[in-house]
Amino acid sequence: MSAASKTGKTENDRLSMICQGIRRAILEGALMPGDRLPEDALGESFGVSRTIARHALGQLAAEGLVELRRNRIATVSAPTPADARDIFDIRVALERQVVQHLAGNLTDSQVAELEAIVDAEHDARHGPDGASIRLATEFHIRLAEMTRKPILTRYVTEICYRAGLSLSSLGRPHSSECAISEHLALIDTIRRGPPEAASQMMADHLEAVASRALLSGEGRQTRDLSAILSPYIGG
Repeated sequence: MSAASKTGKTENDRLSMICQGIRRAILEGALMPGDRLPEDALGESFGVSRTIARHALGQLAAEGLVELRRNRIATVSAPTPADARDIFDIRVALERQVVQHLAGNLTDSQVAELEAIVDAEHDARHGPDGASIRLATEFHIRLAEMTRKPILTRYVTEICYRAGLSLSSLGRPHSSECAISEHLALIDTIRRGPPEAASQMMADHLEAVASRALLSGEGRQTRDLSAILSPYIGG
């Protein structure tokens, strides 16, 4: 491998690291809508250049998690309750497609992988709500990835991230037990089929999530960025 290739790989790894860290901080509610994300502060926190931090913010903006303003100050996106309702309407339509493709076609290893995510959700159920939101988001994104349909996966991933941000910033406290049991039922129905049953179960599940959780929340004051991000650096 050439030196240039090694450098590119290292930069890609750093870009992935900072995107993952900021994304998790947003989905878990450590970073809240309106929080500023200065390139220099992000670069210093993650030990990367401002250029890499800028590229990370661009990627997160494409995912709907970050808003890039004309003055080059990035902030965490701030969905409204109306935005959240639209997001879930779109999400239902997209994820119906996911389970229609997967119904009756899940392998044993895929079932085991999905059940492992649900196990992690179960272990996190008494912790912060943000961890449950992140894990539930990962469950749905992994389902989309299992279709091996890149365009569908791309749109589902973006809408799931947007939904996760809406839930972390606008959601009311609620038990994750229902979502966990619904995920287990989804796995079983997708495994057995038929597609119509799996599709309807997914729609019912997402509507139930929105009904349980979505409620306009109170904003939080901006806090020290480096302190917020320290738990999300390096994994």
